[in-house]
Amino acid sequence: MDAHQWTITVIVVVVAMLVLALAVLLGYRWGRRTGAGKHGDAGNGNALAARSAVPRVNGDHAGSRDGLRGVSSVFGEGTVRAAEEQFINVMPDMLVIVDDGGRIRYVSPAARNLALVGDTGFINDDLAQVAAMVAADGQTRDREITVDSHERQSGDHPGRGVKAGTVNPARQRHLLIHIGAIDGHRVAVFIRDISERRRFEMMRRDFVTNVSHELKTPAGAIALLAETITDAADDPDAVRYFSGRISKESERLTNLVQRLIELQRAESTSGVASAQQVDALDVVKDAAQQNAVQAEHKHIDIRVTHSGGPAAVRVDRRALTTAVKNLIENAIHYSPSDTTVTADVARHDAEGTVTIRVIDQGIGIPEQSLDRIFERFYRVDPARSRDTGGTGLGLAITKHCVEECGGTISAWSHEGSGSTFTIELPLDGDAGEADASDGAGANAGDAVDAGAAGAALVGDHAQPLERVNKAEQLGTVEQTGAETAV
Repeated sequence: MDAHQWTITVIVVVVAMLVLALAVLLGYRWGRRTGAGKHGDAGNGNALAARSAVPRVNGDHAGSRDGLRGVSSVFGEGTVRAAEEQFINVMPDMLVIVDDGGRIRYVSPAARNLALVGDTGFINDDLAQVAAMVAADGQTRDREITVDSHERQSGDHPGRGVKAGTVNPARQRHLLIHIGAIDGHRVAVFIRDISERRRFEMMRRDFVTNVSHELKTPAGAIALLAETITDAADDPDAVRYFSGRISKESERLTNLVQRLIELQRAESTSGVASAQQVDALDVVKDAAQQNAVQAEHKHIDIRVTHSGGPAAVRVDRRALTTAVKNLIENAIHYSPSDTTVTADVARHDAEGTVTIRVIDQGIGIPEQSLDRIFERFYRVDPARSRDTGGTGLGLAITKHCVEECGGTISAWSHEGSGSTFTIELPLDGDAGEADASDGAGANAGDAVDAGAAGAALVGDHAQPLERVNKAEQLGTVEQTGAETAV
């Protein structure tokens, strides 16, 4: 290896290490900011920390004891006064009162939804045993229990939908229980649902694990390849080959860091200052064009359709373009060759909204994974994502970009039948009624302009849109003859 080649190799390795250091710093800053700012004490999940916020019914906490005595006197009469009921309802914890025989004397409305109590006593055996122990010896006890959630989505339509930013009923609930004696005959059971806290702790652990793995893999490969180049110094062909591999791993590392930077930017900006009126159809066309090379490589058609007239929205154009581009890119990655990805733009005057739907005919998303697809670094199939160059950050970035634009994003999927991602944005009121009156003409004009730019008009697209109609939460898509192939 001559001095010039060796210098290039050293520079590549040094740059890769600097990129690695930047990525670790970004991950550390995100973890601290999210853990401290969003959830406060979420990092301390033990029962002692959570217990500090739970009203106690014994010991030195005379105020709580006196308050419960007032309530318990009413329980003996079988009624709860309106003021007392309101006080109980605004408490952060759910409340159940049982007597020393295990019979239910009072259940707060929120506690009834947990399916812990029946008509006469506790359904949960662990809870019944602990309550009996407290009634017998008067000692306060704390427990954390896990119960199955009985909340399920109904409906016979295939597939399932999820809206980013909403907390969907978990299959299991984590409950923090604080049980203490009120007097010699009654026991108060305070119940706090900490399922979201446990979920966040799991997300944070997954983030640390995933970012460490994603950074370690290319960094380790670069170090190994650099060592191999040293051993192959007398073989120019080997040096060129391994230098190319180092370049590829460095590119992968750089892409990961760039995604982290995009995510940080999306999370830290509101988009208000840079908001401007744009045509959602133009944004979708730009995003589709940016994915044209990947689509052509897999022989996938990208079809842009629109209905309802001009779709004016006031958003950060860069953020919205990034969101739609990521959705189309995902659709291409997870769709087989010779299929179609449809990007549909629709204006809904009655609701005052504009929807952008990206519909694919791909592998779909398993139901058990759908609730987590907008999490950072979460990937349904990690091996497949690495093969396609995915970082697991695309949908997290998309979610924040859409929120930056003042919109919402939801997903519907049926494993084996494809997925539909829907962005919903407020229709820009400043567009005026004149836009609506020009609806039909605008549709035709958009299609002609796209054709003049080199994209051809194609035929009907009813099949992918029929699948959207089956997803109840995504609404109905109007079909028009205006359709553009990218």
